[in-house]
Amino acid sequence: MEFVNYIVIALFLFLLIHRALPTKGVRQITTTDLKRELNDKNKQYIDVRTPEEFKARNIQGFKNLPLHQLAQQAVSELSIEKEVVVICQSGMRSNKASKLLKKQGFKQVTNVKGGMGAWL
Repeated sequence: MEFVNYIVIALFLFLLIHRALPTKGVRQITTTDLKRELNDKNKQYIDVRTPEEFKARNIQGFKNLPLHQLAQQAVSELSIEKEVVVICQSGMRSNKASKLLKKQGFKQVTNVKGGMGAWL
């Protein structure tokens, strides 16, 4: 029985680490990098926080597409041909959104590490 407990703990840790790791093929940038790239018209900027979070504080040029709606709206709201830069509050939701966008066929996806919490 003790062996089963170790397997369950190991599986839980694996899933936790796997979820937190950056997605393969997704570029990771800092908020400092974002400031340099923000005026690039060839990129699409999306904020996957809730509308309330977005209204309270946002970066000009970012469009609010909440994570829970992204799967349904990504293809109709975004161009698959342009790079998509994704931000959230801490980087967790944007990492999840980046994985979703890659699965939907978006080739160039960038995640902002640290999210709005790191934005000064």
